[in-house]
Amino acid sequence: MKTLKDVPVSGTAVVKRLHGEGPTRRRIMDMGITKGVEILVRKVAPLGDPIELNVRGYELSIRKADAEMIEVE
Repeated sequence: MKTLKDVPVSGTAVVKRLHGEGPTRRRIMDMGITKGVEILVRKVAPLGDPIELNVRGYELSIRKADAEMIEVE
C-alpha cells in the first residue's frame, strides 16, 4: 500500500482510498482530498513534517500523520 507520505517531491498521485475514522477522515475530505483527486507534492519540510501539496488548484499543508491515512496510486 502506497501512501501520500511515500510520494517524492514534485511527484503526483491519485487518491485511491482514505483511511481513518470520524472527524479525522471528515477533515481530510473537507480539505478537498477525496477519491480520484490528483495531488502534486510541492515541498516537504526538512524533518518531513508538514508536507505542502497542490490539490484542486490550491496549496495545502498537511501533517505526515494525515498523509499516512491517504492511500494513493
